[in-house]
Amino acid sequence: MYNENIEENTVVSAAYKRKPQKKITPQRLKNIGLYYLKRFESSVENLRAVLHRRIDAYARENPEWKKEEAYQWTEDVLAEFERLHYLDDTRYAEIKVRSYLNSGKPARYIENKLKQKGINADKISEILSEQEYNPFDMALRLAKRKKIGPYRPKETRREFKQKDIATLIRAGFDYDVVCDVLNYQVSSDDEA
Repeated sequence: MYNENIEENTVVSAAYKRKPQKKITPQRLKNIGLYYLKRFESSVENLRAVLHRRIDAYARENPEWKKEEAYQWTEDVLAEFERLHYLDDTRYAEIKVRSYLNSGKPARYIENKLKQKGINADKISEILSEQEYNPFDMALRLAKRKKIGPYRPKETRREFKQKDIATLIRAGFDYDVVCDVLNYQVSSDDEA
């Protein structure tokens, strides 16, 4: 019986064919961009990458089609979206920085993520400096959320110390901050 199901699934997957990509036009690129922005806040560079992936997918199926012209359409769409304030790198960076800080992410992590999305390093530093950022508080928040370090039961703290150090360092916190967090004594107010 088990083998029969595998054979049936194989036949179904072999019969499944992917729908051909719709033709890329300036209006289609604009619609793709608007639909993406309706669902997600984005940086200019990130939306450019999304649109280029769609262009490349269409070009793979239609090798005779010239994608260089579509790349220019992408730039026109991005310029229009910026003019209409649909795209704003500063707004995007502020939203992401607040979100990452609220979830206890360190500055190094935030900087790397925003650089991947095409945000200028100077703009990232400026926005981070405007925020109230205390690495110890962020690391403590992460430790509390993951129930590690001082939030671990006392009997197992020593046994898991190296693992807790590794977890906090991988998250992007400095070793000194990690040591301070692991040596922190949790009060009854903190546990609630």
